[in-house]
Amino acid sequence: MRARISVRVRMIGKIKYTTYKLENVTTRKPSDHSNSSMHFYFEVCPYNCNFQKQLYFAFSHSKLNSTLHPEIDKYNKEKQSSDFAICDTLANIIDAALLNAESKIWHAHPVWFLNGNPIVGYSKQKAGMRLMFWSGASFEEHALNIIGKKFKDASIFYNDVSEINADDVSRWLNKAKSIQWDYKNIVKRKGKLERINLQ
Repeated sequence: MRARISVRVRMIGKIKYTTYKLENVTTRKPSDHSNSSMHFYFEVCPYNCNFQKQLYFAFSHSKLNSTLHPEIDKYNKEKQSSDFAICDTLANIIDAALLNAESKIWHAHPVWFLNGNPIVGYSKQKAGMRLMFWSGASFEEHALNIIGKKFKDASIFYNDVSEINADDVSRWLNKAKSIQWDYKNIVKRKGKLERINLQ
């Protein structure tokens, strides 16, 4: 599906009006923190623009709405402008890709869960904004080159929103749905981590 629409876009704290090519329309039922009946997710790419990343927007009743968990939205907005841009971009890509995930602030930073198992999250560290996949060491992705020493996590650091490749993040999120290690029951198993059979 393709269409031309004008949308109100927040880009690093500023308001910009532009026209986009509309593709890949999906829908999502509202979560508990949502304030509307249905959200429509669009993968868009701007016309005549070098900013080639995928952007995700949530529309309801012809109006742009945030569907992020309010605690995550608050976490993002408390960051400085450069870090806010990274957090806000990552959060919207993740939220759009993991439609059935639960999201919340966990151990002081945003984390998304599938069936109670932590999947992905981000946090501010000295090296930059860290995007971590709990099972990322099994993704076989070279860009996720910060590998956990004890478990199966893998990470990448960002210091500017321009460093985020939405295609890469989307691919990692798709792998995260089918490649999972069972952190949910790690205490029950006395620290032993086992891979979940999702086939």
